[in-house]
Amino acid sequence: MKFLKQSLSLFLSCCLVLVTAPGGLAESDESAAQTSVQTAKQSPEQLQQLVAPIALYPDALVAQILASATYPDQVVEADRWMEKHKHLTGEKLGEEVDKQPWDPSVKALAEFPSVLANTDKNLAWASSLGDAYVNQQKDVMNAVQVLRQRAEKSGNLKSNSQEKVNTQGQEIVIEPAEPDTVYVPEYDPWLVYGAPIGIWPGWYADPGLYLGVPGIEFGLGFGIGFFGGFGWGWGHWGYDWHNHGIMFNHGAYSSHSRVFVNRSHFNRAGGFHGGAGSHGGSPGFHGSAASHAQSGTHSGAFSGFNHGGATRGFSSRGQSSFGGGFHGGGGFHGGGGGRR
Repeated sequence: MKFLKQSLSLFLSCCLVLVTAPGGLAESDESAAQTSVQTAKQSPEQLQQLVAPIALYPDALVAQILASATYPDQVVEADRWMEKHKHLTGEKLGEEVDKQPWDPSVKALAEFPSVLANTDKNLAWASSLGDAYVNQQKDVMNAVQVLRQRAEKSGNLKSNSQEKVNTQGQEIVIEPAEPDTVYVPEYDPWLVYGAPIGIWPGWYADPGLYLGVPGIEFGLGFGIGFFGGFGWGWGHWGYDWHNHGIMFNHGAYSSHSRVFVNRSHFNRAGGFHGGAGSHGGSPGFHGSAASHAQSGTHSGAFSGFNHGGATRGFSSRGQSSFGGGFHGGGGFHGGGGGRR
């Protein structure tokens, strides 16, 4: 009888192990997956390569681009809308843009059509930029400052009739030289910082919208006076370098987009959650796309963007929105028009 009791006890113990083991293993695997996602960060060198196309733009424009990059679906929609409404200019354009259901940052880029168009054409890059801003905000802005310091040391960044370059503490601040006109610098982002920077994979540059040699030049300025009366216009944006955050309407901006996963909050309530924020969000893209952020390459909710994926439905122009390969050694530039 004692032998039978011992045998039965051993049998029940084995059954208990078999029943509970899969759950334990699953829990272990889930924990490992969470750790992997949470630590998928881009290195300082990768972030410098990522922000190189915009690091020398005026502070407020950098803020608008970073914020709008968290809404890549709206960037596509806005660029298509602008193409269909080229007849609108000035205040009338502002009135119609104001009616659209876009985030204020996307509306703000309507003031700079070439910048908006190039963001759409480089949507893979923009998605990585948005992901980096959501998950590595301070690191992204540190990368901007590192590149500005490099450009200044190389003699390519200095005040002129188009922009003012000042130093506040250890930070380099770039502002328009005129209050009602913004000049977007034209430069090759892979050459302007002294030592060359590796070209971002799949980078597409519109012919004529980049400067294919070291240095910075300026095209025609963008008048912003017509947009001053709208709550999303130029005067409502800035950057708080002390706290490493975008400023909007004199307060901290935080994207309400659900496109990207804030990996620091991963699975705290049973799943993925988008970046926190206070501005009208779009349903954006959801699902497993956000879980493919990769360390050691270009992470982002749209990793593998150049290979099709969920975003191909947003493209109606072939190469637009996917990079399309490197063309002409150029970079990401606005301004257009004749050189000054």
